[in-house]
Amino acid sequence: MRSGITRLVLVGAGPAHLAVLGRLAAHHPGDLQVTLLTRWPQHTPAALLPSLMAGGRTPEQARIALPALLQAAHARALAGHCIALNAEARQLTWQPADGSAPQTLDFDLLSLDPAAALDRERLDTRWPGAREHALALWPLEGLLALWPGVLALAQRQPVSLAVIGGNTAAVEAAFAAAERLRRDGAPGSTFTLVTGGPEPAAELPARARQRVRQRLRRAGIQVLCEPCTGFTAEGVRLGNGALLRCDVPLLACPGDAPAWLAVSGLALGDSGRVRCDDHGRSLSHPAVFASGEAAERGAHAPDHDALAPLLLAAHAGTPLKARRPPRQPPMLLACGEHHALAVWGPWVVQGAWVRRWRERRDQRALDRHARPAP
Repeated sequence: MRSGITRLVLVGAGPAHLAVLGRLAAHHPGDLQVTLLTRWPQHTPAALLPSLMAGGRTPEQARIALPALLQAAHARALAGHCIALNAEARQLTWQPADGSAPQTLDFDLLSLDPAAALDRERLDTRWPGAREHALALWPLEGLLALWPGVLALAQRQPVSLAVIGGNTAAVEAAFAAAERLRRDGAPGSTFTLVTGGPEPAAELPARARQRVRQRLRRAGIQVLCEPCTGFTAEGVRLGNGALLRCDVPLLACPGDAPAWLAVSGLALGDSGRVRCDDHGRSLSHPAVFASGEAAERGAHAPDHDALAPLLLAAHAGTPLKARRPPRQPPMLLACGEHHALAVWGPWVVQGAWVRRWRERRDQRALDRHARPAP
């Protein structure tokens, strides 16, 4: 029995949607029309950020070209981004990348997996001066376009770089920036991690946090457990009233929920993201699935590989099968040149071999999507 679902729209080229396209390359129902809405013709996995900043890979070596994957999945792409969503009417409005007039797109089934991004319109409200003076870590493609300018500055003179954020992505960015600028830049550059209050990598267990602090000290990265209150041309304003002078402030806080979710009609959590059931389906609108930056954090969302079977079941009109929560793999935290930490529950190991493990894992994930199934 068919459900009447023929139009599947995927918003964003996040890892869950890459897995969906890979599954559709192997099995694509003949009556299912698939559209991917994304800003860029390629996808750069966020996990490759440390390697990209440190110079271990070039941007070209880290990008997954979407046209070949879309062709294999018999899906079409629209170059642009979502600016409004009416979940009740099953219609979204999107802005084409060429700057032409916004267009509407109807759907029967919608999946949201946008890339991490900081809302530029909200930045100056949260951190006055951020839009003018700070470099944002997200979206990653934006950072990659501006990072060569930071390298050029560091080759001309010693620079002071401050990473604003205390999560693991911010910690990895601080290690990678210090590694690259010390290796390829002028001697004398300095590095600071401004955590916002908590200690670095606060989401990790205590033993892992201790190892992170030790590695930061060894790398010569100063840690300030102070909130950032704004930016000026001279540097970063701190919660204690001090001014941290720096040439390159890098804003590495977690990405924002897409602003258009607020008026979408979907049930949202406190963070402004979609509240989902155990299948990653909206609690208020079953025709909408959410993953990554669109889904409420802490929800029992399916893993990336589980989304494709769920969408295909919804298309076929069959019950969504309950899945046992996936076993979480070890977290591999890059800590500068030839070093990484592996964190799995209470267990923590570290060394150059963990960094090689991390690089092999990232390469396997890249190869998996770079070579779609016939």
